[in-house]
Amino acid sequence: MSSESLNLFSFRGKIKILHLTWVAFFITFFAWFNHAPLLMAISESLSLTPDQVKTLLILNVALTIPARIVIGMLTDKYGPRLTYSLLLAIGSVPCFIFALAENFTQAAIGRFLLGFIGAGFVVGIRMVSEWFPARQLGTAEGIYGGWGNFGSAAAAMSLPTIALFFGGDNGWRYAIGITGVIALVYSVIYYFSVTDTPKGSTYFKPKKIGAMEVTSSGDFVLLLIMKVPMYAALALLTWKLSSGVGLISSLAATLIYCGLGLLYLLDARKTFSINREVFTNPPAPVHRYKFKQVAVLNLLYFATFGSELAVVSMLPLFFSETFTLDPVKAGLLASAYAFMNLMSRPAGGLISDRWGRKSTLLVLTAGLALGYFTMSLIDAEWPLYLAVAAAMACSFFVQAGEGAVFAVVPLIKRRLTGQIAGMTGAYGNVGAVFYLTVLSLVSYQTFFMVIGITALLGFVALLLLEEPEGQMAEVHPDGSVSMIDVA
Repeated sequence: MSSESLNLFSFRGKIKILHLTWVAFFITFFAWFNHAPLLMAISESLSLTPDQVKTLLILNVALTIPARIVIGMLTDKYGPRLTYSLLLAIGSVPCFIFALAENFTQAAIGRFLLGFIGAGFVVGIRMVSEWFPARQLGTAEGIYGGWGNFGSAAAAMSLPTIALFFGGDNGWRYAIGITGVIALVYSVIYYFSVTDTPKGSTYFKPKKIGAMEVTSSGDFVLLLIMKVPMYAALALLTWKLSSGVGLISSLAATLIYCGLGLLYLLDARKTFSINREVFTNPPAPVHRYKFKQVAVLNLLYFATFGSELAVVSMLPLFFSETFTLDPVKAGLLASAYAFMNLMSRPAGGLISDRWGRKSTLLVLTAGLALGYFTMSLIDAEWPLYLAVAAAMACSFFVQAGEGAVFAVVPLIKRRLTGQIAGMTGAYGNVGAVFYLTVLSLVSYQTFFMVIGITALLGFVALLLLEEPEGQMAEVHPDGSVSMIDVA
Protein backbone atom coordinates (compact mmCIF):
# COMPACT_ATOMS: atom_id res chain seq x y z
CA MET A 1 0.00 0.00 0.00
CA SER A 2 1.66 3.24 -1.10
CA SER A 3 1.36 6.70 0.27
CA GLU A 4 2.55 9.72 -1.64
CA SER A 5 4.33 12.30 0.50
CA LEU A 6 2.54 15.31 1.94
CA ASN A 7 4.08 18.78 1.63
CA LEU A 8 3.41 19.98 5.16
CA PHE A 9 5.07 23.32 4.44
CA SER A 10 2.26 24.17 2.06
CA PHE A 11 -0.77 26.16 3.17
CA ARG A 12 -3.08 25.46 0.28
CA GLY A 13 -5.89 23.00 -0.42
CA LYS A 14 -6.08 19.95 1.79
CA ILE A 15 -2.83 20.78 3.62
CA LYS A 16 -4.34 24.12 4.68
CA ILE A 17 -7.39 22.28 6.03
CA LEU A 18 -5.13 19.84 7.90
CA HIS A 19 -3.14 22.62 9.55
CA LEU A 20 -6.19 24.68 10.50
CA THR A 21 -7.91 21.59 11.91
CA TRP A 22 -5.03 20.25 14.02
CA VAL A 23 -4.65 23.76 15.47
CA ALA A 24 -8.36 23.66 16.42
CA PHE A 25 -7.78 20.32 18.17
CA PHE A 26 -4.62 21.70 19.80
CA ILE A 27 -6.64 24.59 21.25
CA THR A 28 -9.35 22.29 22.61
CA PHE A 29 -6.75 20.26 24.52
CA PHE A 30 -4.91 23.44 25.54
CA ALA A 31 -8.15 24.66 27.15
CA TRP A 32 -9.25 21.26 28.45
CA PHE A 33 -6.05 20.76 30.46
CA ASN A 34 -5.50 24.41 31.40
CA HIS A 35 -5.89 23.58 35.10
CA ALA A 36 -3.29 20.81 35.38
CA PRO A 37 -0.09 22.91 35.63
CA LEU A 38 -1.79 25.50 37.87
CA LEU A 39 -3.39 23.19 40.42
CA MET A 40 -1.17 24.31 43.30
CA ALA A 41 -1.97 27.99 42.74
CA ILE A 42 -5.68 27.23 42.23
CA SER A 43 -5.78 25.13 45.39
CA GLU A 44 -4.20 27.88 47.48
CA SER A 45 -6.34 30.63 45.98
CA LEU A 46 -9.65 28.82 46.55
CA SER A 47 -8.54 27.07 49.78
CA LEU A 48 -9.28 23.64 48.36
CA THR A 49 -8.77 20.41 50.27
CA PRO A 50 -6.85 17.50 48.66
CA ASP A 51 -10.15 15.67 48.11
CA GLN A 52 -11.61 18.68 46.34
CA VAL A 53 -8.57 18.86 44.04
CA LYS A 54 -9.03 15.17 43.17
CA THR A 55 -12.71 15.87 42.51
CA LEU A 56 -11.83 18.57 39.99
CA LEU A 57 -9.64 16.05 38.14
CA ILE A 58 -12.52 13.57 38.00
CA LEU A 59 -15.03 16.19 36.87
CA ASN A 60 -12.69 17.27 34.09
CA VAL A 61 -13.18 13.96 32.24
CA ALA A 62 -16.73 13.07 33.31
CA LEU A 63 -18.64 14.89 30.56
CA THR A 64 -16.25 13.96 27.76
CA ILE A 65 -17.61 10.41 27.41
CA PRO A 66 -21.20 11.38 26.44
CA ALA A 67 -19.96 14.58 24.77
CA ARG A 68 -17.94 12.65 22.18
CA ILE A 69 -21.03 10.65 21.24
CA VAL A 70 -23.19 13.78 20.90
CA ILE A 71 -20.54 15.78 19.03
CA GLY A 72 -20.03 12.85 16.63
CA MET A 73 -23.74 12.92 15.75
CA LEU A 74 -23.78 16.70 15.32
CA THR A 75 -20.67 16.56 13.12
CA ASP A 76 -22.25 14.01 10.78
CA LYS A 77 -25.47 16.03 10.65
CA TYR A 78 -24.24 19.63 10.41
CA GLY A 79 -20.66 19.27 9.20
CA PRO A 80 -17.30 19.74 10.95
CA ARG A 81 -16.91 23.42 10.02
CA LEU A 82 -19.96 24.60 11.98
CA THR A 83 -19.61 22.00 14.74
CA TYR A 84 -15.95 22.75 15.49
CA SER A 85 -16.52 26.50 15.40
CA LEU A 86 -19.46 26.33 17.80
CA LEU A 87 -17.64 23.89 20.09
CA LEU A 88 -14.67 26.26 20.40
CA ALA A 89 -16.93 29.25 21.02
CA ILE A 90 -19.17 27.52 23.55
CA GLY A 91 -16.17 25.80 25.15
CA SER A 92 -14.64 29.18 25.93
CA VAL A 93 -17.46 29.93 28.39
CA PRO A 94 -16.46 27.30 31.00
CA CYS A 95 -12.89 28.65 30.79
CA PHE A 96 -14.21 32.03 31.92
CA ILE A 97 -16.42 30.40 34.57
CA PHE A 98 -13.44 28.56 36.02
CA ALA A 99 -11.16 31.61 35.82
CA LEU A 100 -13.71 33.69 37.76
CA ALA A 101 -14.55 31.01 40.34
CA GLU A 102 -14.56 32.19 43.95
CA ASN A 103 -15.20 28.83 45.62
CA PHE A 104 -15.06 25.09 45.04
CA THR A 105 -18.65 24.81 43.78
CA GLN A 106 -18.13 27.39 41.04
CA ALA A 107 -14.81 25.80 40.06
CA ALA A 108 -16.43 22.35 39.96
CA ILE A 109 -19.17 23.59 37.61
CA GLY A 110 -16.60 25.16 35.29
CA ARG A 111 -14.42 22.05 35.31
CA PHE A 112 -17.38 19.74 34.63
CA LEU A 113 -18.57 21.81 31.69
CA LEU A 114 -15.05 22.04 30.27
CA GLY A 115 -15.12 18.29 29.71
CA PHE A 116 -17.34 19.03 26.70
CA ILE A 117 -14.51 20.72 24.81
CA GLY A 118 -12.56 17.46 25.04
CA ALA A 119 -14.89 16.10 22.37
CA GLY A 120 -13.33 18.36 19.73
CA PHE A 121 -11.03 15.56 18.56
CA VAL A 122 -13.99 13.75 16.97
CA VAL A 123 -14.87 16.65 14.68
CA GLY A 124 -11.49 16.82 13.00
CA ILE A 125 -11.48 13.10 12.22
CA ARG A 126 -14.47 13.64 9.92
CA MET A 127 -13.01 16.86 8.45
CA VAL A 128 -9.68 15.24 7.56
CA SER A 129 -11.42 12.18 6.09
CA GLU A 130 -13.35 14.44 3.71
CA TRP A 131 -10.19 16.03 2.32
CA PHE A 132 -7.68 13.20 2.07
CA PRO A 133 -7.80 10.01 -0.04
CA ALA A 134 -7.49 6.60 1.61
CA ARG A 135 -3.81 6.24 0.61
CA GLN A 136 -2.91 9.33 2.68
CA LEU A 137 -5.62 9.19 5.31
CA GLY A 138 -3.69 7.40 8.05
CA THR A 139 -0.80 9.85 7.81
CA ALA A 140 -3.10 12.88 7.80
CA GLU A 141 -5.19 11.62 10.71
CA GLY A 142 -2.00 10.79 12.62
CA ILE A 143 -0.65 14.31 12.15
CA TYR A 144 -4.00 15.76 13.18
CA GLY A 145 -4.19 13.62 16.31
CA GLY A 146 -0.53 13.75 17.31
CA TRP A 147 0.10 17.46 16.82
CA GLY A 148 -3.28 18.45 18.21
CA ASN A 149 -2.89 16.25 21.27
CA PHE A 150 0.27 18.19 22.09
CA GLY A 151 -2.00 21.01 23.29
CA SER A 152 -2.05 19.48 26.78
CA ALA A 153 1.75 19.49 26.95
CA ALA A 154 1.84 23.05 25.61
CA ALA A 155 -0.49 24.10 28.41
CA ALA A 156 1.83 22.51 30.96
CA MET A 157 4.81 24.37 29.54
CA SER A 158 3.31 27.80 28.91
CA LEU A 159 0.51 28.52 31.40
CA PRO A 160 2.68 28.67 34.55
CA THR A 161 4.87 31.26 32.81
CA ILE A 162 1.81 33.29 31.79
CA ALA A 163 0.53 33.14 35.38
CA LEU A 164 3.90 34.34 36.68
CA PHE A 165 3.91 37.16 34.13
CA PHE A 166 0.67 38.54 35.54
CA GLY A 167 1.77 37.64 39.07
CA GLY A 168 -0.14 37.88 42.32
CA ASP A 169 -2.89 35.60 43.60
CA ASN A 170 -4.89 36.03 40.38
CA GLY A 171 -2.15 35.11 37.91
CA TRP A 172 -3.71 31.70 37.34
CA ARG A 173 -7.05 33.35 36.55
CA TYR A 174 -5.54 35.40 33.74
CA ALA A 175 -3.74 32.35 32.34
CA ILE A 176 -6.92 30.26 32.22
CA GLY A 177 -8.97 33.20 30.94
CA ILE A 178 -6.53 33.59 28.05
CA THR A 179 -7.18 29.99 26.95
CA GLY A 180 -10.87 30.91 26.70
CA VAL A 181 -10.08 33.99 24.63
CA ILE A 182 -7.90 31.94 22.27
CA ALA A 183 -10.69 29.37 21.79
CA LEU A 184 -13.26 32.09 21.14
CA VAL A 185 -11.10 33.95 18.61
CA TYR A 186 -10.11 30.80 16.77
CA SER A 187 -13.73 29.70 16.48
CA VAL A 188 -14.29 32.68 14.18
CA ILE A 189 -11.06 32.12 12.26
CA TYR A 190 -11.88 28.46 11.68
CA TYR A 191 -15.44 29.12 10.52
CA PHE A 192 -14.34 31.57 7.83
CA SER A 193 -11.25 29.60 6.73
CA VAL A 194 -12.50 26.07 5.95
CA THR A 195 -15.18 24.18 4.07
CA ASP A 196 -16.57 20.76 4.91
CA THR A 197 -15.46 19.20 1.62
CA PRO A 198 -13.35 20.07 -1.42
CA LYS A 199 -15.19 22.00 -4.10
CA GLY A 200 -17.58 19.74 -6.00
CA SER A 201 -17.62 16.97 -3.39
CA THR A 202 -20.73 15.81 -1.55
CA TYR A 203 -20.97 15.79 2.24
CA PHE A 204 -22.84 12.59 3.03
CA LYS A 205 -25.12 12.78 6.06
CA PRO A 206 -26.80 10.02 8.08
CA LYS A 207 -30.38 9.26 7.15
CA LYS A 208 -31.52 9.74 10.75
CA ILE A 209 -30.06 11.43 13.80
CA GLY A 210 -30.20 10.30 17.43
CA ALA A 211 -28.39 6.96 17.32
CA MET A 212 -25.87 5.16 15.16
CA GLU A 213 -27.22 3.30 12.15
CA VAL A 214 -26.42 -0.40 11.79
CA THR A 215 -27.14 -2.69 8.87
CA SER A 216 -28.07 -6.03 10.44
CA SER A 217 -29.97 -7.36 13.44
CA GLY A 218 -26.79 -8.92 14.85
CA ASP A 219 -25.01 -5.58 14.65
CA PHE A 220 -27.92 -3.97 16.51
CA VAL A 221 -27.40 -6.35 19.45
CA LEU A 222 -23.62 -5.75 19.40
CA LEU A 223 -24.19 -1.98 19.39
CA LEU A 224 -26.34 -2.22 22.52
CA ILE A 225 -23.66 -4.35 24.21
CA MET A 226 -20.91 -1.87 23.31
CA LYS A 227 -22.91 0.99 24.85
CA VAL A 228 -22.85 -0.65 28.30
CA PRO A 229 -19.20 0.16 29.22
CA MET A 230 -19.80 3.87 28.57
CA TYR A 231 -22.66 3.96 31.05
CA ALA A 232 -20.63 1.80 33.45
CA ALA A 233 -17.78 4.33 33.31
CA LEU A 234 -20.17 7.13 34.27
CA ALA A 235 -21.46 4.97 37.13
CA LEU A 236 -17.87 4.39 38.23
CA LEU A 237 -17.20 8.12 38.22
CA THR A 238 -20.33 8.60 40.33
CA TRP A 239 -19.05 6.01 42.80
CA LYS A 240 -15.71 7.82 43.06
CA LEU A 241 -17.48 11.13 43.70
CA SER A 242 -19.60 9.48 46.38
CA SER A 243 -17.51 6.84 48.15
CA GLY A 244 -14.13 8.13 47.05
CA VAL A 245 -14.21 11.87 47.81
CA GLY A 246 -17.65 12.34 49.37
CA LEU A 247 -18.73 15.13 47.04
CA ILE A 248 -22.22 13.69 46.64
CA SER A 249 -24.37 11.77 49.12
CA SER A 250 -25.25 8.10 48.89
CA LEU A 251 -28.83 9.04 48.04
CA ALA A 252 -27.71 11.31 45.22
CA ALA A 253 -25.41 8.58 43.91
CA THR A 254 -28.26 6.07 43.97
CA LEU A 255 -30.46 8.48 42.03
CA ILE A 256 -27.69 8.95 39.46
CA TYR A 257 -27.29 5.18 39.09
CA CYS A 258 -31.04 4.86 38.49
CA GLY A 259 -30.91 7.77 36.05
CA LEU A 260 -28.08 6.13 34.09
CA GLY A 261 -30.05 2.88 33.93
CA LEU A 262 -33.13 4.71 32.67
CA LEU A 263 -31.05 6.67 30.18
CA TYR A 264 -29.60 3.44 28.80
CA LEU A 265 -33.09 2.04 28.28
CA LEU A 266 -34.18 5.23 26.50
CA ASP A 267 -31.00 5.11 24.42
CA ALA A 268 -31.74 1.49 23.47
CA ARG A 269 -35.28 2.44 22.52
CA LYS A 270 -34.06 5.30 20.33
CA THR A 271 -31.47 3.02 18.74
CA PHE A 272 -34.21 0.52 17.91
CA SER A 273 -36.35 3.30 16.45
CA ILE A 274 -33.51 4.40 14.18
CA ASN A 275 -32.70 0.85 13.09
CA ARG A 276 -36.17 -0.73 13.03
CA GLU A 277 -35.99 -1.47 9.30
CA VAL A 278 -32.96 -3.80 9.56
CA PHE A 279 -35.24 -6.44 11.14
CA THR A 280 -37.76 -6.43 8.30
CA ASN A 281 -36.06 -4.83 5.30
CA PRO A 282 -32.24 -4.93 5.61
CA PRO A 283 -30.26 -2.77 3.18
CA ALA A 284 -28.71 -4.18 0.03
CA PRO A 285 -25.24 -5.73 0.54
CA VAL A 286 -23.49 -2.79 -1.16
CA HIS A 287 -24.79 -0.42 1.55
CA ARG A 288 -23.92 -2.58 4.54
CA TYR A 289 -21.00 -2.25 6.93
CA LYS A 290 -19.90 -4.54 9.78
CA PHE A 291 -20.28 -3.03 13.23
CA LYS A 292 -17.75 -5.54 14.58
CA GLN A 293 -15.13 -3.32 12.92
CA VAL A 294 -16.23 -0.46 15.19
CA ALA A 295 -16.32 -2.71 18.26
CA VAL A 296 -12.74 -3.90 17.71
CA LEU A 297 -11.48 -0.33 17.25
CA ASN A 298 -13.30 0.69 20.43
CA LEU A 299 -11.43 -1.97 22.41
CA LEU A 300 -8.09 -1.01 20.90
CA TYR A 301 -8.59 2.67 21.73
CA PHE A 302 -9.61 1.66 25.25
CA ALA A 303 -6.15 0.11 25.64
CA THR A 304 -4.15 2.78 23.77
CA PHE A 305 -5.56 6.22 24.52
CA GLY A 306 -7.12 5.04 27.78
CA SER A 307 -3.75 3.89 29.07
CA GLU A 308 -2.05 7.05 27.81
CA LEU A 309 -4.39 9.32 29.78
CA ALA A 310 -3.93 7.19 32.89
CA VAL A 311 -0.14 6.85 32.63
CA VAL A 312 0.46 10.54 31.89
CA SER A 313 -1.38 11.43 35.09
CA MET A 314 0.59 9.02 37.32
CA LEU A 315 4.05 8.74 35.74
CA PRO A 316 5.63 11.76 37.52
CA LEU A 317 4.58 10.33 40.89
CA PHE A 318 5.77 6.86 39.85
CA PHE A 319 9.26 8.14 38.99
CA SER A 320 9.36 10.33 42.08
CA GLU A 321 8.49 7.52 44.50
CA THR A 322 10.41 4.72 42.77
CA PHE A 323 13.69 6.59 42.30
CA THR A 324 13.35 9.17 45.13
CA LEU A 325 13.41 12.17 42.78
CA ASP A 326 12.23 15.70 43.43
CA PRO A 327 8.86 16.48 41.78
CA VAL A 328 10.35 18.82 39.15
CA LYS A 329 12.87 16.29 37.86
CA ALA A 330 10.30 13.50 37.97
CA GLY A 331 7.87 15.65 35.98
CA LEU A 332 10.47 16.45 33.33
CA LEU A 333 11.40 12.79 32.91
CA ALA A 334 7.76 11.74 32.75
CA SER A 335 7.04 14.38 30.10
CA ALA A 336 9.06 12.29 27.65
CA TYR A 337 6.08 9.93 27.50
CA ALA A 338 3.74 12.69 26.29
CA PHE A 339 6.31 14.29 23.96
CA MET A 340 6.40 11.12 21.88
CA ASN A 341 2.95 12.09 20.56
CA LEU A 342 4.44 14.59 18.11
CA MET A 343 6.02 11.83 16.04
CA SER A 344 4.54 8.53 17.24
CA ARG A 345 0.92 9.08 16.29
CA PRO A 346 1.72 10.33 12.75
CA ALA A 347 4.14 7.40 12.42
CA GLY A 348 1.34 4.95 13.25
CA GLY A 349 -0.83 6.45 10.54
CA LEU A 350 2.01 6.54 8.00
CA ILE A 351 2.93 2.88 8.62
CA SER A 352 -0.75 1.96 8.21
CA ASP A 353 -0.91 3.73 4.86
CA ARG A 354 2.16 1.92 3.56
CA TRP A 355 1.97 -1.59 5.03
CA GLY A 356 -1.70 -2.20 5.76
CA ARG A 357 -4.11 -1.30 8.55
CA LYS A 358 -4.58 -4.64 10.27
CA SER A 359 -0.96 -5.80 10.15
CA THR A 360 0.20 -2.47 11.58
CA LEU A 361 -2.32 -2.68 14.43
CA LEU A 362 -1.27 -6.25 15.22
CA VAL A 363 2.40 -5.28 15.53
CA LEU A 364 1.73 -2.12 17.53
CA THR A 365 -0.75 -3.78 19.90
CA ALA A 366 1.72 -6.59 20.60
CA GLY A 367 4.42 -3.96 21.15
CA LEU A 368 2.38 -1.95 23.65
CA ALA A 369 1.47 -5.12 25.58
CA LEU A 370 5.15 -6.04 25.80
CA GLY A 371 5.97 -2.43 26.73
CA TYR A 372 3.58 -2.38 29.68
CA PHE A 373 4.71 -5.81 30.87
CA THR A 374 8.25 -4.42 30.83
CA MET A 375 7.20 -1.33 32.80
CA SER A 376 5.59 -3.62 35.40
CA LEU A 377 9.11 -4.89 36.18
CA ILE A 378 10.60 -1.44 36.91
CA ASP A 379 11.73 -0.94 40.48
CA ALA A 380 14.37 1.03 42.39
CA GLU A 381 17.09 -1.41 41.29
CA TRP A 382 16.74 -0.33 37.66
CA PRO A 383 19.07 2.36 36.28
CA LEU A 384 17.00 5.52 35.87
CA TYR A 385 17.97 5.96 32.22
CA LEU A 386 16.75 2.43 31.43
CA ALA A 387 13.40 3.07 33.13
CA VAL A 388 12.91 6.27 31.12
CA ALA A 389 13.89 4.45 27.91
CA ALA A 390 11.35 1.71 28.67
CA ALA A 391 8.62 4.32 29.21
CA MET A 392 9.46 6.09 25.94
CA ALA A 393 9.54 2.83 23.98
CA CYS A 394 6.18 1.84 25.43
CA SER A 395 4.86 5.31 24.64
CA PHE A 396 5.79 4.90 20.97
CA PHE A 397 3.67 1.76 20.59
CA VAL A 398 0.77 3.29 22.55
CA GLN A 399 0.57 6.49 20.53
CA ALA A 400 1.42 4.92 17.18
CA GLY A 401 -1.40 2.49 17.96
CA GLU A 402 -3.76 5.43 18.43
CA GLY A 403 -2.75 6.75 15.03
CA ALA A 404 -3.28 3.33 13.46
CA VAL A 405 -6.76 3.01 15.02
CA PHE A 406 -7.89 6.28 13.47
CA ALA A 407 -6.34 5.31 10.16
CA VAL A 408 -9.18 2.75 10.01
CA VAL A 409 -12.10 4.67 11.57
CA PRO A 410 -12.89 6.87 8.51
CA LEU A 411 -12.82 3.86 6.17
CA ILE A 412 -15.82 2.03 7.66
CA LYS A 413 -18.83 4.17 6.64
CA ARG A 414 -18.31 7.73 5.43
CA ARG A 415 -21.62 9.27 6.51
CA LEU A 416 -21.20 7.81 10.02
CA THR A 417 -17.54 8.77 10.49
CA GLY A 418 -18.30 11.35 13.18
CA GLN A 419 -20.36 8.90 15.21
CA ILE A 420 -17.85 6.07 14.81
CA ALA A 421 -15.03 8.43 15.83
CA GLY A 422 -17.15 9.66 18.74
CA MET A 423 -17.79 6.17 20.07
CA THR A 424 -14.18 5.09 19.61
CA GLY A 425 -12.93 8.28 21.24
CA ALA A 426 -15.33 7.80 24.14
CA TYR A 427 -13.89 4.35 24.71
CA GLY A 428 -10.50 6.00 25.22
CA ASN A 429 -11.98 7.96 28.12
CA VAL A 430 -13.72 4.83 29.42
CA GLY A 431 -10.33 3.15 29.45
CA ALA A 432 -8.80 6.04 31.40
CA VAL A 433 -11.54 5.84 34.04
CA PHE A 434 -11.05 2.07 34.33
CA TYR A 435 -7.26 2.20 34.57
CA LEU A 436 -7.20 5.09 37.06
CA THR A 437 -9.67 3.20 39.24
CA VAL A 438 -7.41 0.14 39.09
CA LEU A 439 -4.47 2.36 40.06
CA SER A 440 -6.31 3.52 43.18
CA LEU A 441 -6.63 -0.11 44.31
CA VAL A 442 -3.33 -1.80 43.42
CA SER A 443 0.43 -1.21 43.19
CA TYR A 444 2.13 0.51 40.26
CA GLN A 445 3.51 -2.82 39.05
CA THR A 446 0.08 -4.46 39.05
CA PHE A 447 -1.37 -1.38 37.33
CA PHE A 448 1.03 -1.74 34.39
CA MET A 449 0.39 -5.49 34.32
CA VAL A 450 -3.38 -4.93 34.04
CA ILE A 451 -2.88 -2.60 31.07
CA GLY A 452 -0.67 -5.22 29.41
CA ILE A 453 -3.33 -7.89 29.90
CA THR A 454 -6.08 -5.70 28.40
CA ALA A 455 -3.77 -4.99 25.45
CA LEU A 456 -3.44 -8.74 24.89
CA LEU A 457 -7.24 -9.04 24.93
CA GLY A 458 -7.32 -6.24 22.36
CA PHE A 459 -4.83 -8.20 20.24
CA VAL A 460 -7.15 -11.23 20.28
CA ALA A 461 -10.13 -9.06 19.33
CA LEU A 462 -8.04 -7.54 16.54
CA LEU A 463 -7.92 -10.91 14.80
CA LEU A 464 -11.61 -10.31 13.97
CA LEU A 465 -10.89 -7.00 12.20
CA GLU A 466 -11.17 -7.08 8.42
CA GLU A 467 -8.67 -5.06 6.39
CA PRO A 468 -10.52 -2.21 4.60
CA GLU A 469 -10.48 -2.95 0.88
CA GLY A 470 -12.31 -2.03 -2.28
CA GLN A 471 -14.94 0.67 -2.02
CA MET A 472 -17.80 1.77 0.20
CA ALA A 473 -21.09 3.06 -1.17
CA GLU A 474 -22.85 6.29 -0.21
CA VAL A 475 -26.10 7.67 -1.63
CA HIS A 476 -26.38 11.21 -3.02
CA PRO A 477 -29.47 13.32 -2.20
CA ASP A 478 -30.77 12.62 -5.72
CA GLY A 479 -30.62 8.85 -5.09
CA SER A 480 -27.51 8.14 -7.18
CA VAL A 481 -24.75 6.04 -5.60
CA SER A 482 -21.16 7.14 -5.15
CA MET A 483 -18.34 4.61 -4.63
CA ILE A 484 -15.52 5.78 -2.34
CA ASP A 485 -12.12 4.06 -2.36
CA VAL A 486 -11.00 2.72 1.02
CA ALA A 487 -7.73 1.11 -0.07
